[in-house]
Amino acid sequence: MSPRSPSVNEELRRRSRERILRATVELVDTKGYETTTLGDIAERAGTARGLISYYFPGKRQLLQSAVHRLMHLTLAAALEREPRTEDGRERLARAIDAILGLAVERPTLMRTHMAGILQAEGFVRCEEQQRLAFLLRDTVERYGSEDVDTDYPLLRALLMGAVVAVLLPGAPMPWTRLRSELFARYGLDWELGVPPDGGPPGGAPSFGSPAGREGRGGPDQSK
Repeated sequence: MSPRSPSVNEELRRRSRERILRATVELVDTKGYETTTLGDIAERAGTARGLISYYFPGKRQLLQSAVHRLMHLTLAAALEREPRTEDGRERLARAIDAILGLAVERPTLMRTHMAGILQAEGFVRCEEQQRLAFLLRDTVERYGSEDVDTDYPLLRALLMGAVVAVLLPGAPMPWTRLRSELFARYGLDWELGVPPDGGPPGGAPSFGSPAGREGRGGPDQSK
């Protein structure tokens, strides 16, 4: 049997790594972080335990990469769903809804992820995080930012803060209220993205309208 080509080996490594990342998300989401072992992940992924250590220096780094991959795939799907659009305001609304949606739909996973970021090892810059960052930067640029290097970190910080507020044990904020505030910050119509049923909380105006923008500090891009 002839040896595999470098391209075939690279594809096999990519698939193996993705199986590990998927297994990590599935297990932590259902069992929690502390009770999920690397052996559990290897078994779910159908790979050797030692291969996980080859790709990732530890369980915490593995989890961050796995969640960043999930966030990247979720955001990419939201941005490219039908009807596809190049409108920057719609794309920003979809991005906000995608990230908030993960906090609502996968609270255990996202709470564990945020807790890990705040610990000593902090934020892991990995391939998955870079893909997520590229999509968010691109969204900010299409929205019309004149200073992406400033506005992208601000959007990232606002989204992280909103996720923490949704997940805060004992005092969570309603995600619809947080969506409302983020849409107001960026001057987005409530109907953009994937609006929840019932309209804005408290009967607030549609923030993309002149009445909604007035006094809110959101950019008026209608001019």
